Amino acid sequence: MSFVKGLKCRECGTPYKVEPVAICEECFGPLEVDYDYDAIKNTLTREEIASRPKTMWRYQELLPLEGEPTVGLNTGCTPLVRAERLAKALGVGELYIKNDAVQHPTLSFKDRVVAVALSKAREFKFEAVGCASTGNLANSVAANAAAAGLPAFILIPDNLEKSKVTATQIYGANVVPVRGNYDDVNRLCSEIAGRHPIAFVNVNLRPFYGEGSKTFGYEIAEQLGWKAPDAVVVPMAGGSLITKIHKAFGELQKLGLIEETQTRFYGAQATGCNPIAAAVKAGTRDIRPVKPDTIAKSLAIGNPADGYFATGVITNTGGWSEDVSDAEIIGAMKLLAETEGIFTETAGGTTLAVTQKLIAQGRLTAKDRIVIAITGNGLKTQEALTLEDLKPIEPKLAAFENLVGFSRAAKATA
Repeated sequence: MSFVKGLKCRECGTPYKVEPVAICEECFGPLEVDYDYDAIKNTLTREEIASRPKTMWRYQELLPLEGEPTVGLNTGCTPLVRAERLAKALGVGELYIKNDAVQHPTLSFKDRVVAVALSKAREFKFEAVGCASTGNLANSVAANAAAAGLPAFILIPDNLEKSKVTATQIYGANVVPVRGNYDDVNRLCSEIAGRHPIAFVNVNLRPFYGEGSKTFGYEIAEQLGWKAPDAVVVPMAGGSLITKIHKAFGELQKLGLIEETQTRFYGAQATGCNPIAAAVKAGTRDIRPVKPDTIAKSLAIGNPADGYFATGVITNTGGWSEDVSDAEIIGAMKLLAETEGIFTETAGGTTLAVTQKLIAQGRLTAKDRIVIAITGNGLKTQEALTLEDLKPIEPKLAAFENLVGFSRAAKATA
């Protein structure tokens, strides 16, 4: 049973039928899914959710499908890790990592949005799918399309990390590098979607696609014992994820699944691509597009589609946004790996480095229950790291002991 009433404009509220459209004809604002929350409240309880399989589909009433999902059936329910060693290093008390670096099947939170978008594409009877991507979405659309038996057309900037390109090509998708940055790629995808019957997940299916990100927030609340955290730090590219986690907490409050609490939202960007952070610091919601120049390529969107709404969430909840240098990003990636054994990509390094800066500024304190959103796996961005060159030793005990500083005296007293 579907609880979707239709689509509506996020700006003017004009209602629309459930169709593969993303822009309001009245004011050119973005469309979003509108639900019958009164009906959902009578159906979805904590007990009902707990009885279901541990996937993102345990919250199916709050997702925009007419029937059962057909793509990404095993996606979701990634760990929420209590990060005690990292908390001690940062000087805070209660710190958690929502770790989508282990997401099924392609190790990023994009598997959530693609599961919804491709299931919806099948409902709309599209015979091909596609996306504009800075890497993680390309991986996920290619993998899930292969599993669903759908042809995929993946358009990417021509300077992506080789590992992400390989992790898209392997699934047999039609991968098309485009000269330029993400914004150039996205414009081309919009033109293609206007002429050809291809379901571009982040273009004509965008209202449905974004709803998958809400499950990131549902899981945080459930894993905290049906409580919202005091603060969430979220990486921002297009700005959608931070708005959808905020929407998720609001929906859970509306349904009585969590108490009304005011979570503060903090946005993380790289200094080399910081249009949302810059707007927040300037006290405006007007986004000035920038030309990306950062190792955090998955966040390299210079003209973020949801930037206006992301600034609203950050400001209205009493949060803040910061940006960090490439060197700070790499340092944070190493810190997370060395304290918690979690290897994150550059986007996660950005999130943790911003968290460090927010703590230094006093915006996050030892009294806060903090959740850091880690959205992708470090195996995807190994090119960004420069680690110490390793030199082999002879296969002799003395060689090992000399290398690591062991002594015979230490061995004798062990």
